[in-house]
Amino acid sequence: MAVQSGLIFGLNMAGISGAVPFIQEYFELTEVSLGVAVSSIMLGCLAGAMIIGSLSDKYGRKSMLIVSAIVFIISSLGCAVADSLWIFVASRFLSGIGVGFVSVIAPAYISEIAPADKRGTLVTGNQFAIVIGILLAYVFNYGFAEMEDGWRLMMGAPVVFGVIFLLLLILSFPESPRWLAKTGRYEKANLVLQKIGGEKFAKTELANIKDGLANSDQSKVRLSELFKGRIAKVVLLGCLLAAFQQITGINAVISYAPTIFSSTGVGGDQALMQSILVGFVNFAFTIVALWLIDRVGRKVLLLVGTAGMTVSIACLIGFSNVEGQLGDIGVLVSLLSYIAFFAASLAPVMWVVISEIYPTRVRGIAMSLATATCWLFTFITVQLLPVMIGQMGNAFTFGVFGFFSFLAFVFVLKYIPETKGKTLEELEVQLGLKG
Repeated sequence: MAVQSGLIFGLNMAGISGAVPFIQEYFELTEVSLGVAVSSIMLGCLAGAMIIGSLSDKYGRKSMLIVSAIVFIISSLGCAVADSLWIFVASRFLSGIGVGFVSVIAPAYISEIAPADKRGTLVTGNQFAIVIGILLAYVFNYGFAEMEDGWRLMMGAPVVFGVIFLLLLILSFPESPRWLAKTGRYEKANLVLQKIGGEKFAKTELANIKDGLANSDQSKVRLSELFKGRIAKVVLLGCLLAAFQQITGINAVISYAPTIFSSTGVGGDQALMQSILVGFVNFAFTIVALWLIDRVGRKVLLLVGTAGMTVSIACLIGFSNVEGQLGDIGVLVSLLSYIAFFAASLAPVMWVVISEIYPTRVRGIAMSLATATCWLFTFITVQLLPVMIGQMGNAFTFGVFGFFSFLAFVFVLKYIPETKGKTLEELEVQLGLKG
């Protein structure tokens, strides 16, 4: 059920793509004000990710997911009925806060409630829901494009899903058993664990949780703690992996995709159909990640994915210098290959790893920091893309992304541990966070 937050995440992030020409005309936007209208959600994501960790540690994962659902409903309604740019921008920023909230809470919640042998698949399921949300947004955009005030329907679509999510949260959503145990509510934690895996599973899992809590400091978490001692290294690993997910250029490449597709003659002026093609590739290869993550492991997927991204960008640069149909097809295949390798590796696996490597006591605030890092580099990469292309040219720009993809490969090879099949408490021992 937690992955439904990912669906609304995707709808909010991608819904704007089809609405851009309509809101530009309706609000009479300049290029600068259009940029503000589109990118304001990213700043909201950064703000939401920064504050939600400590709130979820204090009030619980379920309570904050309920708040997120309410934020999604209000912000989507605001975007849909906005009659001024500033109401629209404020609503987009609020929507970003909701996205920032669930981008932290959902992976943390799933990792805390899932059995060790299924945790990777279930956390990746959250990314799968995001991809479905993105694809749905593209389909809705295409369907609403010809309707009068269709952009309002594009922006308002998350309202329906937000209401459904809110009702499910209130009626049938359990709290995280690890958070319940951390706050001393062992009986409730035991009941949740029994519902997940039966009495035997609950007994074993609760014993592991109690042992983990007994051997760790349970005092109030301070942000400064994340930068001291043994935990500082683990926090740094998570933040660097989050940065690599974006600095390898995925959002910049997707933003530039229509121009590249135009040069291939595929889809020409049909930008919305092109978006559906990109969304479908993203969707298909996230299924690959779902299938493999608990079979081959996190590290293998990350290594194959970052290597494939590096090679794909190298091919993209090479084919961009080839004239004729061969060059056009090569660019198209290289771009889709890059998206495929990203969708099967860094896109979902980053969220899985950062939800696993942090100890329960600091998981909320540590994931906030890593997620905020991800959103910060998303904003920087997307904002710098036009400058990079204008000043350095396409080949050099994509070469930079390819270089960072190679660095990500080296980083994963040397520093990221394999977490497949281990309990969260076993990972704490492996990472040297407790004896």
